[in-house]
Amino acid sequence: MVTVNEDLAKRSKFAYNDIEEDDAIASKIEKTGKEVIKLNRGDPPQYIKTPDYIIDAYVDALRSYKTGYVDMTGIKELREAVSDRYARSYKAKVSPENVIVTQGVSEALAFLNNVLINDRDQAILFAPYYPQYMPLLQMYGGSPIIEKYSEKLNWNLDIDSLGRSLKRMAKPQLRKVKYMMITNPNNPTGTVLKRDYLEDIVDLANEYGLFLVSDEIYDEIVYNGAKFTSVSEVANGVPHMILNGASKVYDSTGFRIGFMIIPGTDKFSSKVSAKLKDYATVRLSVNTPAQYAIAAAITNKKEHEKAIKNMVKEISDRVNYAYNLLKKNEYLDIVKPNGSFYIFPKIKLDLLKIKDDNDFVVKLLKDKNLQVTRGSGFGGDGHFRIVSLPTKSILKESVDRINDFCEENKKK
Repeated sequence: MVTVNEDLAKRSKFAYNDIEEDDAIASKIEKTGKEVIKLNRGDPPQYIKTPDYIIDAYVDALRSYKTGYVDMTGIKELREAVSDRYARSYKAKVSPENVIVTQGVSEALAFLNNVLINDRDQAILFAPYYPQYMPLLQMYGGSPIIEKYSEKLNWNLDIDSLGRSLKRMAKPQLRKVKYMMITNPNNPTGTVLKRDYLEDIVDLANEYGLFLVSDEIYDEIVYNGAKFTSVSEVANGVPHMILNGASKVYDSTGFRIGFMIIPGTDKFSSKVSAKLKDYATVRLSVNTPAQYAIAAAITNKKEHEKAIKNMVKEISDRVNYAYNLLKKNEYLDIVKPNGSFYIFPKIKLDLLKIKDDNDFVVKLLKDKNLQVTRGSGFGGDGHFRIVSLPTKSILKESVDRINDFCEENKKK
């Protein structure tokens, strides 16, 4: 018998997901008959039902037998709906031809890195960041330059620090930096970047010739007086890309509908857009009935406004409730969120018999049957992330378990 070559692709070592890192431990606990409270995954439909008008649109698409292959870049109706939404909400001039539909933002990230990253290229990521940014950069041979959001500035960017970092980079290194990624509103911190910060970021991108990528998947989930500004409102001709989708704002994670928007008409933007479309033809088309459903959802402004208003009210009530409970814990420091549905507490490790955030999260799960996510997976060492989507009663029980855990592990 011939021996099969057992070598796997080197890039496969980067295939991991920090959000699901402790699922095996949770599963083992559940097999003993104990219930685990899971605050580790940001999946709105588990807690707030996908609106009926979106479900009806999906069913209508199925009953109309819209079940075959469609345009590889996305159906015209959806690309036009996305274009209209950005024009209506952010006064952005986006041609439907510059919208590419993807299987969630995760596939958009894979496309982005596939098109731009060669071996030893780099991208600027701001920590804390969405965990999938890192492996999808590394899989294609890239490496990160890590800058940081400032906890002292309520998780906004320290523009002066970023400017100094870019100034220190030699021109050969800057040529290797293929993009700079921001997340607004932020996962995991819940921060909504202020307009003047975005304007400063755009100025730096322009000064140093950086392609700016903005993940805006939570753009309408904003509260506590914050106001969301899209990069498209302040870009002023700087080449940029927007990542967005239906998962969060349209409460339909399982539909797997995302979109990439490349508004610019400059030579580089046109080149990137054309190559992204080539990659779209390779993967064939995205879920057809789901595309028709989300096109109808975006177009139905009246129903969406009702749904998103109710959704944001529920989310803000739950996030603020959990925050007000957690801030009483003397072993944690917390910046109040004003977007998305996460809280990102800092653990006062000097007060606890806990080594680091990994130790905290694993022991909390094993001792209290409560699953949260380690901050180090987001580039935020010493923190952990809580998904504040469950009901207040579940959040109260969860915070009680965190408080008990901290008391049981405090230094004498």
